[in-house]
Amino acid sequence: MPFLKRRPDPSDIENDDYDANVDPELRLRTVRTAASTIAESIRTEQRADRRKSLRHKRSFFRTRSKTAKEKRPVSEDVISVGPTTEIPGERRNIYVNTPLTAIEVDKTGEPITRYVRNKVRTSKYTIVTFIPKNLFEQFRRVANVYFLVLVVLTVFPLFGAAAPQTAALPLIVIIGITAIKDAVEDYRRATLDEEVNVSASTKLGNWRNVNQPTDPRNWFERMLRINPPGRITKGVRKLREREANEGMRIMLSRGDGERISMSRADLATSSSFSLDGRYGAGGRRLEDIQSVDSHSYPPSEPSMASLVAPGGPAAPYTASSFSASNTLAAHSSGVINWSKRITGASRWERTLWKKLEVGDIVLLRDNEQVPADIVVLSTSDPDGMCYLETKNLDGETNLKPRKAVHATSQITSEEDVERSAFILDSEPPHANLYQYNGVLRYMDPTNGEEKQESVTINEMLLRGCSIRNTAWIIGLVAFTGADTKIMLNGGDTPSKRSKIERETNFNVVVNFVVLVCMCLVTAIVNGVFDSKTGTSSRFFEAGSEASHTPAINALVTFCTCLIAFQNIVPVSLYISIEIVKTIQAFFISQDLDMYYKPFDTTCIPKTWNISDDLGQIEYIFSDKTGTLTQNVMEFQKCSIHGVAYGESVTEAQRGAARREGRTDMLDVDEYSVKLAATKGEMLQTMGRSFKNRYLQSEKLTLISSKLAEDMVDRDREQRAHIIAFFRALAVCHSVLSDKPEPGTRPFFLDYKAESPDESALVAAARDLGFPFVGKTKEGLDIEVMGQSERYVPLKVLEFNSTRKRMSVIVRNPQGRIVLYCKGADSVIYERLAADCDPVLKEKTSKDMEAFANSGLRTLCIAFRYLTEEDYLQWSRTYDAATSSVKDRDEQIDKATALIEHSLYILGATALEDKLQDGVPDAIETLHSAGIKLWILTGDKVQTAIEIAFSCNLLKSDMDVMILSADNMESARTQIEAGLNKIASVLGPPSMDPRKRGFTPNAKASFAVVIDGDTLRYALETELKTLFLNLGTQCETVVCCRVSPAQKALTVKLVKEGRNAMTLSIGDGANDVAMIQEANIGVGLFGHEGSQAAMSADYAFGQFRFLTKLLIVHGRWSYRRIADMHSNFFYKNVIWTFCMFWYLPWNSFDATYLYEYTFILLYNLIFTSLPVISLGAFDQDINAKAALAFPQLYVRGIRGLEYTRAKFWLYMLDGLYQSAIVYFIPFLVWTLGPSLSWNGRGIDSLSDFGTTVSVAAIFSANVYVGMNTQYWTVITWVVVIGSSLAMVIWIAIYSFFPTFDFEDEVIILFGNVIFWATVVLSVALAIAPRLLFKFVTSTYMPQDSDIVREMWVKGDLKDRLGIKHRRDGKGAGLEAAPMFSKPHSRSPSEISAWQEEGYQPALTSSPGDVDSPPRAEKYLDTPPNTSPYVSRTRSDDSRYGVTSDETLHGDVEQYAYASRPSPHASYYSASDIPIPSPLPTAVYRHPTDAYPPTPSTAGMGSLQVPANSYEMRIRSPPQQRDDARMSYIEDDSYGRPPEQGEPPMSAVDASFVTAPSMGDGAEQDHEYDAHDQYQEEYAGDDWRGSTYSYAGPKAL
Repeated sequence: MPFLKRRPDPSDIENDDYDANVDPELRLRTVRTAASTIAESIRTEQRADRRKSLRHKRSFFRTRSKTAKEKRPVSEDVISVGPTTEIPGERRNIYVNTPLTAIEVDKTGEPITRYVRNKVRTSKYTIVTFIPKNLFEQFRRVANVYFLVLVVLTVFPLFGAAAPQTAALPLIVIIGITAIKDAVEDYRRATLDEEVNVSASTKLGNWRNVNQPTDPRNWFERMLRINPPGRITKGVRKLREREANEGMRIMLSRGDGERISMSRADLATSSSFSLDGRYGAGGRRLEDIQSVDSHSYPPSEPSMASLVAPGGPAAPYTASSFSASNTLAAHSSGVINWSKRITGASRWERTLWKKLEVGDIVLLRDNEQVPADIVVLSTSDPDGMCYLETKNLDGETNLKPRKAVHATSQITSEEDVERSAFILDSEPPHANLYQYNGVLRYMDPTNGEEKQESVTINEMLLRGCSIRNTAWIIGLVAFTGADTKIMLNGGDTPSKRSKIERETNFNVVVNFVVLVCMCLVTAIVNGVFDSKTGTSSRFFEAGSEASHTPAINALVTFCTCLIAFQNIVPVSLYISIEIVKTIQAFFISQDLDMYYKPFDTTCIPKTWNISDDLGQIEYIFSDKTGTLTQNVMEFQKCSIHGVAYGESVTEAQRGAARREGRTDMLDVDEYSVKLAATKGEMLQTMGRSFKNRYLQSEKLTLISSKLAEDMVDRDREQRAHIIAFFRALAVCHSVLSDKPEPGTRPFFLDYKAESPDESALVAAARDLGFPFVGKTKEGLDIEVMGQSERYVPLKVLEFNSTRKRMSVIVRNPQGRIVLYCKGADSVIYERLAADCDPVLKEKTSKDMEAFANSGLRTLCIAFRYLTEEDYLQWSRTYDAATSSVKDRDEQIDKATALIEHSLYILGATALEDKLQDGVPDAIETLHSAGIKLWILTGDKVQTAIEIAFSCNLLKSDMDVMILSADNMESARTQIEAGLNKIASVLGPPSMDPRKRGFTPNAKASFAVVIDGDTLRYALETELKTLFLNLGTQCETVVCCRVSPAQKALTVKLVKEGRNAMTLSIGDGANDVAMIQEANIGVGLFGHEGSQAAMSADYAFGQFRFLTKLLIVHGRWSYRRIADMHSNFFYKNVIWTFCMFWYLPWNSFDATYLYEYTFILLYNLIFTSLPVISLGAFDQDINAKAALAFPQLYVRGIRGLEYTRAKFWLYMLDGLYQSAIVYFIPFLVWTLGPSLSWNGRGIDSLSDFGTTVSVAAIFSANVYVGMNTQYWTVITWVVVIGSSLAMVIWIAIYSFFPTFDFEDEVIILFGNVIFWATVVLSVALAIAPRLLFKFVTSTYMPQDSDIVREMWVKGDLKDRLGIKHRRDGKGAGLEAAPMFSKPHSRSPSEISAWQEEGYQPALTSSPGDVDSPPRAEKYLDTPPNTSPYVSRTRSDDSRYGVTSDETLHGDVEQYAYASRPSPHASYYSASDIPIPSPLPTAVYRHPTDAYPPTPSTAGMGSLQVPANSYEMRIRSPPQQRDDARMSYIEDDSYGRPPEQGEPPMSAVDASFVTAPSMGDGAEQDHEYDAHDQYQEEYAGDDWRGSTYSYAGPKAL
């Protein structure tokens, strides 16, 4: 790809007039394959680095006259949240044994600045704020405000309300139940918070923390005398008593033999913990006291800080990422004043996390979690090193090194703390996890000189991290509680409302407007009637008016109508929705398909009221590490001296094979068996040549028999290259070696590394015979094929994102100095020697490109020999660079460039970042559903690209655009060029909501990869609209090196900019911000708990469960809630408007048409349960069908299930039905007889109103039942039971002594006219909707209607391998599948595809094999496999369906395809495969050769006899194709074929075979057309795979 069409002038680089990523036509250049994408990203970063360097040099000459303060450099490694590096807020001074200044204390001497407590709270409410805050949340709903107004009106008798208490009851119930639900949800969060807050920690007690007031209580606590200072709280006392009873002690030691102290308090009599060591407080040596935490790394080995290279200057070496110049000097006392007199009263004491304050001195031990943001003062390591695991923070399990502040590194005891005096000048709290700037100021005790030392993020421990491989750490608390970085990144727990709930407010407002119109009409007309004089009302209604003024009477009528017609705004809707969503949350939590056994947990819904949003997600934002991946690296392949080794198949290769239609890589189990056999051979070959004591065979992932053969063959030249390659891997690293069980397992090595890549490389070398044993004072010990070797480390040139390489300089056992270097291929190739073999370079480059395209992470390994003179000269230059104060990083880079050149290639490594199970398939399913995925990760660009290709987010047929800019204008240029590129291919973007959702098989698909610096500019106001347009037109967006705040801003940009439904998923605390920002937040559980899971709306164990949550539960919930809303508004319209139609016959005075108990019970009992059942249990299609057709999900993305048009249709339907159920009874009562069957009159208002109410209730329930698509027992009960409850209530209430309803059941129920009127009204009311549903489902069906019809007919069940319900009874042994684990069948045992339609079983075995006995027709044989099956297979399926068999959406392709399609073709609306016309054959064996036994009768597999063997015979492809074509073209299925008609092709799947024609076998089964067909053509057919047993008979 020509990136150098025009040569830029160097001056243009600064002005950014030239961008190599943009072509002359202003379109962004794109790449496709993984290797080219990674290479292009590296080139882009290098160009950016060169531009920065150029600007820096030019700015030096422009600003040389400026002060140092104005030129203050900013580290390039810092990930900034915004464009500015200024931290808002005031800096804080933390004093240790130093008095506060006068301006920092008040008049009483107490500190003015008060810091937040270390107690954290992620819950929304407290005991005090629950009631007001929850009421505010609930009254954000317009309907609740309306109901409250009505309750107030009913209090006044003037408006004719029957019972104000009864009217208030529904609102009270709704508010109460919702409050209880919110309280339960929040109590769970509060419980988790409390578990964290009461965790145990150790701090220095009996010591004055001058940063805190002597009495920190507020005025209320002081008034009540609560928690006086110095009092031990109940929680702390319980903690100390419990740990004292367990005999816990704290004992500290340091690996360099320095003194440590012991606490004077006796453990048995005090609550403190003693620190025993080699010396007491007065320097007395304590003999024979062993430390339980005395190990340091390397274990029990002296420090290597004094290691000196022979013949050279001091060359300190530590296994850290820090420069040797930072090695602690043992002779410096720093902040400790040894001459200071102390009380000696301080002691370590146990306390709770929530009791820690800013300025406290804390003690952390190995494997403990960090309780606050803490500055490291001292560690157990003599070099001041400590190691962190940030898994709970960012999901990464690799160790991150931290170091102690140099000036405080000698603190090892309580007395040392008392003798110390210093001030920490700290920056304000902020959310950036990767940046901290502070200054430690102190007075040198030896000369009184004021000194200071910088404190960075490298000396900071963040809350939530875990201490690893460090016996103890003494630290200073800098930030607590809400000020810690983990909490600042989390933010407040939001109150989320679903999209339908927000839309409901509009519908409620519309209904309220309708209600007001009805009330206005009634009031106006009533006022007009009231103003008339000379009417009969003055005689018959004397005294009934509120006043003598018509206007006032009209106003009273208006308010009365508000009460009478209140049901048009459904008060019970909200409580019904709460019930339904609670049931849905229960179903989600009980889904065993989302159960994760390692954590023993299912999906846990934590926010119940947003389940319907799960069915409308358009964008998913995912973290990478720990979410898509396991953060486990496996060494899969390598290239050594131009020879590639490794036989594993990666997920990216399987995905590519699936897309290309190749099935050779899809059978995971078959490959696992093959690799296991190869691995065994490989281990045997190596074991015969040498003994590897440190081998861990179960962890060996580089499997290649050729590698073992080349390694052990002494005659091959390749052997020497292999040894040199793995020797380099064993030496070039910064890994820590540990023997966790030296007594029982002395040769078991456990490696701890700063990155999983390094650990995997060293572990692979160990298992192949090149173990790194450990570091000693003398050097670095390894073994080479059983022979020990020792290397003396001289220098370590660490890896970073700018260098992209790591080097070590060592002296080998022969005394020669060797430089080993590993890094990115482009970086290493630039530094190769001129005489390096070009053929070797080309071979290695091709191997690395193939590895990269397979989704593997590649590193190039090289070396060079150094002379003593070269090394000594360079070492002085390097030491000077590390000691420089000005431009230190740049000086170090220049120094390393002087030695890292003239390299020679050894080979290349390829590692796979193991994905979680099922991630590629899950992403493919989500893409098919129309969902777009964005990766937001803190990893570097190359790592993110590799993972994206591995999990099928990026594909080789995508055009990948890489955005990397270092200023605003460059970012604008690249984003605009990207938009131009897309527009030139796809045309202008469409903002039509009906076209939302990703459309597969488009003309082209695009993806964007953007780094954190560029994203920072893209999120600015000037560019965010452009970036939004670019990102939303791409199928995938990968954002790298992003901070937690940037993750949240990106989610917010898409959510608000496109008004799209978003979902964020992550597993670390750095994902909390985006989880809370998205409409749906999903957290993954971790091995040590997860902050993400605590803050999420849904939490489960694996990423793959997201498909079931969205495609099945989300889609169901969305459809259910949408239908429930519509039906609820409908049923209230039909009920309310009947009362409105009655107004002209009562002078519009708002007289009730119904008996008052009907008004109360209508929404409570008579009609609410069917709608609740619809919302809780309805299913338009089965779960397996939904997963087989994920494209159905796109209706939710486009919001087609709940539209305003649908709302108005249901409203109009209710209006029409209300007119029918009112006027038909009115005409009957007006025109018909007025007598009942017993002679009593039926002309009362109760008679007429009851008839209308019965018709309305029957219509409402029948209507809801007609809209229900999945009838369960509960549905039958509630739909029929609700109507029966109404009938029963009429019968019961009729016998109560009332003035208007007595004996109503006798009068009406015995009257044929009453029942005929009800039936006629219901029929006419329902008929239009029934006709509409028939026409739409027949002539304009939706996709779900077609799938449901296929499911009901049974064809889809067969194709998905699902047992029919009718087959559940009487199924015997022969109906069981042949294999207990169908997914493990080999390709010869399962067909790649089957012909459409019925496939007859064979009646004879091919060849000369004796024929089996005839079988008797007895029960159903397993259905034939079909290409029309799901990618996800039910575990309880009777018939084997592999995940590789897929759905064919096109009829023609389905019928005439000559080869299988290994992946699902995207589903089209009407292209449904034709059904199978005939049932499967029915057979049974006449003998009892295989009778079902108690142990096998209920099993899901057929036990094959021990002496059986497998015949693998396949039909010729051409014959099979011809047979299939001839059979499909003939539409006369089921009849015997004509003479000369070709037979059907063979069925490859192995089932119990059909009867044969030979040996005169008895034919005791019924003869039919299928048997005739089989008998005539059995001899010409082939059998794909038949199990037979030795003997004349064949099963």
